[in-house]
Order: sequence, then C-alpha cells, then structure tokens
Amino acid sequence: MKNVVAVVLGGGQGSRLMPLTKYRSKPAVPLAGKYRLIDIPLSNCLHSGLNRIYVLTQFLSVSLHQHIRGTYGFDNFSGGFVEILAAQQTMAEGTDWYQGTADAVRKNLRYLTQPNTDYVVILSGDQLYRMDFQAMLKTHQESGADITIATKPVHDHEAAGLGIMRVDQQGRVVGFSEKPTTESELNEVRMDPHWIDAHGIESQGRNCLASMGIYLFSRKVLVDILEETEHRDFGREIFPAAIDSQHVQTYLFDGYWEDIGTIGTFFESNLQMAQTNAPFPLITSGAPIYSRPRFLPPTRLDGARVAGSLVADGCIVEPGARIENSIIGLRCQIGRDVQIRNSIIMGNDFYEDPLDASGGDLLPLGIGDGAVIEGAIVDKNCRIGARALIKNLENVDQGQLGAHCTIRDGLLVVEKGACLPPGWNNPAGDQAHVM
Repeated sequence: MKNVVAVVLGGGQGSRLMPLTKYRSKPAVPLAGKYRLIDIPLSNCLHSGLNRIYVLTQFLSVSLHQHIRGTYGFDNFSGGFVEILAAQQTMAEGTDWYQGTADAVRKNLRYLTQPNTDYVVILSGDQLYRMDFQAMLKTHQESGADITIATKPVHDHEAAGLGIMRVDQQGRVVGFSEKPTTESELNEVRMDPHWIDAHGIESQGRNCLASMGIYLFSRKVLVDILEETEHRDFGREIFPAAIDSQHVQTYLFDGYWEDIGTIGTFFESNLQMAQTNAPFPLITSGAPIYSRPRFLPPTRLDGARVAGSLVADGCIVEPGARIENSIIGLRCQIGRDVQIRNSIIMGNDFYEDPLDASGGDLLPLGIGDGAVIEGAIVDKNCRIGARALIKNLENVDQGQLGAHCTIRDGLLVVEKGACLPPGWNNPAGDQAHVM
C-alpha cells in the first residue's frame, strides 16, 4: 500500500444530522460514547496498511481538526501522515467553496500527484464499517480496472436512497442509476441473484448492487477525469459518464455497513453497538477503532443498575440510577435515581469544579437527581436539572421543544451545552416520572 493515498471527504453541512452538526462537522460527531465518526475510515486505512491520508474539510471543522491533531501521529521513519486539507482560497481555483465530492478532490489534485502515488482511495467521513482496502486494491489490479467501486447487495426496496449498479459476468459496471425510484429505473440495474451467489456472497433475495461511496482510482485516470470535465459529484456525474469510457469494476462486500446520514440511523447504529451480539462489534481481536487517548480514570458505579449499555471512561453514576439499552459517553455525571432508557448521552469535554457552578446561575454539569431520559440524544456538556423529563411525550416525528431541544425522526435531541431547569417538561412536577 506504499503507492496508495487515501482521501477522506469531510462532508457537507450535515443538515440531516442537525442539531448534532450545529457546532461541528459530520465526521466530528461523537460515536459509541468515546469515538468520533472520522475514526472509522481512518482506522480502516491504518488496518489496511494505508498510512498516507488526506482529510478534506470545509464546514465547522475546528473540533475535527483538534481531534485529528490529538489522535493521529506517526514516527519520522514510517512516512505516514493524516493531513488536513481545509477549503482555501487559491489563485488557480478561486474562492468558491467545494461544490461537491468530485469538486473537492479536484481542488486538491496537487497533493495527489506527488511521486510514488499510483492509486487513490476516496472515502466518506460518516460511514460505519470495517473493510480491508488491500483486498479491494487486489481486485482493482487483477481486473485491470481504471476505477473500482465497493458495492453491497441490497433488496430493491432499499435502492431508492442509493446508487445502484448493473455489472456483467466479470463484475465490470455496465449500468448505473443514482437513487432509482420507478420500476423502469430499477429494471435497468437489477441483477440476477444467482450472479451474487456465484461470487461467494449469499444473495438472500437481494438483487441490487449498491455503491458504498468507497472508490479506488488509478491516479492518472482520476486526474484526467477531473481535469477534462467540470463534474462536481462522483455518484451523479462522474460514474455515469465513466462507464462508457473507462473500465469501472465492482468490489463485492457483504459485511456491516451503514451510512450515518440521519438522526434515526445515527441513533439506531449507536444503540446496536450496545447489544450482546452487536452487528458492528467494538471488541475485536485485530481491528480496534483508534481514537484520541484521554487518560481518564475508570468509571465509578455506586449502587446503580446497568443493563445492555456501553459506559465510557471517567463517569460517575450515583446510587439508584438505572440505565438500560443506552450509550453513556465520557465524563458523564449521573445523579441519584436518574433513569436512562434507549438513549445516547454524549458526556462532557471537561470536569467541572463544584465551586464553579455553585456560585453562579448555571446548574451543575451533568444529569440531576431523579431526571428521566427516554428515547433521546443528549449532546455534550449539557446541564439537566433534577426531575427533568427528557422524552418526546407527544410522539411527534419532527418539531421543536423549547429553545434547545429538537425532535428529529421521533427522537428528542438536546443540543450541545443546553441547560434545562429542574422539572423541565415533567407534568408530574416534583415527582420523578417512573418508566
């Protein structure tokens, strides 16, 4: 992999993940209590022996930059790096923001044309999966491809939100449809499930091949395409045009893969990791997720009941607390008799001296005694008053609940740094709400 460079796309505005992306970019969103989304593609690169990595950033990228600088360092002899390429004004490309995935790569081509670079892997910064890019490179080289796209078999009813490809007997792409919705569009790209079975993957009724947003280019082909066209997006423009002029190959993959594009998928993917037989296990023998070393103390549990949950480092959970099917992030301070169910608590970026809060108007950092949190996401550094009820009581799908709480996909999301007073949203007043 010494002649391969990776480019990780930092994502756009992330509007579908609001309010989690109100103060940070999508790849910087916390994951599973102690990681960030960007750690997934970067860990996949390192486990694949790929250690020359560029991360393209644009929106709200300060926390992402801080995380990368504090996490990914290499010795002077490996030649490895994780380099941040922020959107910038230049004499050649002008002052525009990145206008799409292909445009972002085009504006940074000078970094991809360095000596000893023959292949470029292009990755998304907001997907959850484990993949060996060496195997993908092997497929690319053995097939003589110019471009290789990682694909996953899906059912046709899942195709509407994905780029779907039709391939020939050798796996070469001969048809491509971006998010097909009509029956005629699907008919043009449907595959025979027997072809999938014959290539070592059980089709199980799946008859479409979906692009995973993971691309491998021969460098010269990538440069030629981007310099000779003004296409802005790989999925909608580059690949449909390249099928006729280039050898575009598929790399079949059937492991866990999830595009973290909405609050709903983010919520479900996180909670699945707390299950006994998690589809994306965090504990593995050979492919851990790398993240920032924080040197936090162990979590202290005192008379609490915890079931089916992940609890990160540095937390304090007081007597009587009950936590079920939830993610508890770094440095969480959880008071007495707090009840947390089916929820994600992202934790805190710092510890607070009790004297700092006692003399002012702010509530203490953390979750106050007797508070109840159910079916919710509580972002970092929140102050939840005693007996507050963090729950979507009206069961609405979308909406706003006060100045700092948003309902998305039926989930109540408390935005970063919010302060909710004692008894907030609790019709029982001073009485704790029992689940």
